[in-house]
Amino acid sequence: MPKLKTSKSIFKRFYITSSGRLIRHCASRSHLLQKKKSKRKQRLRKKFCVNSNDLSNFMHKLPYVS
Repeated sequence: MPKLKTSKSIFKRFYITSSGRLIRHCASRSHLLQKKKSKRKQRLRKKFCVNSNDLSNFMHKLPYVS
């Protein structure tokens, strides 16, 4: 059976914790920061877990990481 390909875009943007959850960064943090409130920018710095409904799709794209 041939090897499965890892989706490199997902591999670069997400990482897996030891408990098996996927961690992601928030969007809207790269530009146009002048008009955003400082409290909003603080929230955007944090990392979040991927929703459990989407987890199976991501794990399918990362076959050898999990």
